[in-house]
Amino acid sequence: MAVTIGQIGTFLAVARTGSIRDAAAELVVSQPSVSASMAALGATLGVRLTERVGRGIRLTPSGRALLPFAVDIMGLLEQGQLAAQEAVEVTHRRLRIAAVTAAGEYLVPAMIRAFTDEHPQIDIDLHVANQARVVELVLSREADVAIGGRAPTGGRLVGAPFAVNELVAIASVGDPLVRRAGASIDDLGSRTWLIREAGSGTRRLVEELLASRDLHPRLLTMGSNGAIKHAVRFGLGVSIQSRIAVALELSAGVLGEIRLRDPLPERHWHLLLPLSGPRRGIVDTFAEFVAQRGGHLAAPPRAR
Repeated sequence: MAVTIGQIGTFLAVARTGSIRDAAAELVVSQPSVSASMAALGATLGVRLTERVGRGIRLTPSGRALLPFAVDIMGLLEQGQLAAQEAVEVTHRRLRIAAVTAAGEYLVPAMIRAFTDEHPQIDIDLHVANQARVVELVLSREADVAIGGRAPTGGRLVGAPFAVNELVAIASVGDPLVRRAGASIDDLGSRTWLIREAGSGTRRLVEELLASRDLHPRLLTMGSNGAIKHAVRFGLGVSIQSRIAVALELSAGVLGEIRLRDPLPERHWHLLLPLSGPRRGIVDTFAEFVAQRGGHLAAPPRAR
C-alpha cells in the first residue's frame, strides 16, 4: 500500500494539534477517519507514529523523524500547483516573502517597490515575524523566500548574505552616555535593557553579548521594535537595534546613539531559501534582484 497525500496531510494536522479530535475539526472530517488514516500510514511505514500522553497524543521518535519530510512533501506540492498555474497564466504570479521584523518593517518595503517596478505582473505577499517563525515559514514552504538577520543553521536552509545589518545601541536623548564618547557595554550593566520576545534574532544577540561580559541587567520584553523605540525615547531603558530600524529617529534627534568603544557584533542581512527541492522561476528572479540591488536598498540614512 502506498503512502497518500491525504495521509500526510492528516499526519501533519495531528502533529500540529496533538489531538485526533482537533485534527478532525481542522480537516473537517470525522475522528474515526483521522484515526484510520494515521493507522494506515503507520502500517505502511511499519512504525508507530504517535503515542498517547494524558488526554492528548504526541509524536514518537519515528513520527518526529518523519515530520520534516512530511512538511517538505506538502510544501513542494503547493509549490508545484503554483508553478503549473503560472505556466499558463503568466500575467498573474505570486511571490511569498517572509521577513524578520526589522527587515519587514524597514527594508523589504523598499525592496518590494523596486522589484515590482521591474516586474509589475508579480503580486507580493509579505509575512513579518521573528527569526524563529520566519525560518519555520520557509522550511514549511509557506513562504518562497525569506529575509533574515542570521545565517541559517541545521542544514535545511541556504543563506546568502547581501548587505551589512549594522547594529546600534540607543538610549533617550537626555541619557548621559549619549553625550559621552567611547562608552562600554560594561557601563550599561546596571541599566534596564529592552529586548524583543523569545525567537527574535536581536534578542538572542543581546543575551549572548551580555553573557559574554558576565552582565545580568534587568530585562524587559516588548513585542515590537516600535514599542522598544518609544520606551527608550521616554527613558525606560536602553536597547540594541538594527540601525535601519532607528535611522529616522536618530536623524530627527528623538533617540540618542550610545557610541560604544568596542564594536558590536557584525551582522548581515541574509536571503534564505530551502536547500532542497525545485524552485519556481519567480523565486530565482527575486534572488538575483536581491544579490544585485539588496545592498544598496539596505543602506540606512545616517544621523547628521
